[in-house]
Amino acid sequence: MRIITKLKVKNYKRFENTELVFNDDLNIIVGDNESGKSSILQAIDIVISGSRTKVDTIGLESLFNANIIDAFMSGDKKYKDLPELFIELYLNEQNNFKLNGQNNSDGIICDGLSLICKPNDDFSEEIVEILNQDHVCFPFEYYTISFQTFSGQSYTGYRRFLKKIFIDNSAINNEYAAREYIKDVYAKHVAPKERAKYANEYRRSKSSYVNEILGSVNEKLGDYSFDIKTDIKSNLNNDLSIKEGDISIVNMGQGKQCFIKTEFALANGTPQNDVDILLLEEPENHLSHINMHKLIDRIQKTHSKQMFLTTHSNMISTRLDLRKVIMLNSNDENSLKLKDIPDTTAKFFMKSPDNTVLEYILSKKVILVEGDAEYILIEDFFKTVINKELCESDIHVISVGGTSFKRYLDIGKQLGIKTAVVRDNDKDYQKNCIDLYSDYQNDLIEVFADADNTKYTFEINMYSCNMDICDEIFTPGRVSLTVQEYMLKNKAEAAFELLDKKAGELIPPKYIEDAIKWIVRD
Repeated sequence: MRIITKLKVKNYKRFENTELVFNDDLNIIVGDNESGKSSILQAIDIVISGSRTKVDTIGLESLFNANIIDAFMSGDKKYKDLPELFIELYLNEQNNFKLNGQNNSDGIICDGLSLICKPNDDFSEEIVEILNQDHVCFPFEYYTISFQTFSGQSYTGYRRFLKKIFIDNSAINNEYAAREYIKDVYAKHVAPKERAKYANEYRRSKSSYVNEILGSVNEKLGDYSFDIKTDIKSNLNNDLSIKEGDISIVNMGQGKQCFIKTEFALANGTPQNDVDILLLEEPENHLSHINMHKLIDRIQKTHSKQMFLTTHSNMISTRLDLRKVIMLNSNDENSLKLKDIPDTTAKFFMKSPDNTVLEYILSKKVILVEGDAEYILIEDFFKTVINKELCESDIHVISVGGTSFKRYLDIGKQLGIKTAVVRDNDKDYQKNCIDLYSDYQNDLIEVFADADNTKYTFEINMYSCNMDICDEIFTPGRVSLTVQEYMLKNKAEAAFELLDKKAGELIPPKYIEDAIKWIVRD
């Protein structure tokens, strides 16, 4: 099995100098907006493709790290200081001497591929002249773009060492994305020698059509004649499409396109045309809940390909195994992996109902609450305690259920997420709130609950702190239940009614106030 073991990039997109080590089978890339998830897939795609045309289409200005360019332009603008860009894919043993060498930034002998963009020394004089001008534009036009193996040999798209398919479901209707996907599928099933033959025959058939069909028309035009385009934009690659029955894939609905493309890519072919690397951009886009389950099941059963996928889906991240997650952050170039979380926690999230684990993973500060009632009222409590809206604080509140606290904390402890657990003492504060979390509490994790075992649940605490308000709202209409009993039997409904009628007047229980004050501290 051909595997990418590591990716190294320099001055590429938002990454100035980054290294990512990959899992052999599945890599789930998650992160907040602008963290570089799509850029990682694009980097792998570009290097495997070996396509100068692809780089030209994207544009060097889009590929280079903007901060590096700005720093150069605001400095002395010396030729020797011009930034270079590279993307390196480190591979497992391929048994191919053309791939093996030490032409890489690590300087080690191994197999690999790279894209290198650097100033063309043949034009050094012209570049220096440009850099000395009063109003300088960065000289992207004078950069060379080369694809090399670690042995130092050049390669192109007609000489690919890995077979890949890239499915960008975030741009399912984008004409360029669709064309690139069809090219990938075609390349997967047709050898380079055959592709050249078929392309030539396609151009010949166009020429025959002009001579045999349009010939009689052209005789009437005198000095002019009709012709059919045979340029680079009108070749076989660009004219190809894929059909299911009589319907072209580009004419199908977005969800259908997404599912067919992914299913097609996951299907195993013969050893000669099977794909090595599968790149999936947000596979959840446009899929129904049922098709999402089908897709996850299909991915779980695929073992002959190395997969890289980006996602915002809790279901995909957890069902496919959180230990395969690589987390990116828009404020930091370092990546974090969840491979070391306990097996029981990973399996819990695989089987648990809908959860908000991605929201937790991507947060810096979190308040975990036990139930709907606390969740409904926590925003009002926050404003009362801090005199600030919760949405302005970058603090997330997640309702997880009492039995799930430790599952989330297994993740929080590894990722360093500041977490306040707000829970009931369930009539035994020492056992349920102290001893139970002895392995978790540190500077970034703290458990908050009422130490009085008679106040064993949130509703009892709320009634104790807001007796007059609760009696005013809930006494009318009571026949057999006391106000306290009603609140205990109708937790979410009672919390919503308190918020609806007395927002801003409610006194939060002391342990919740303490949790809020603790979480806002740096």
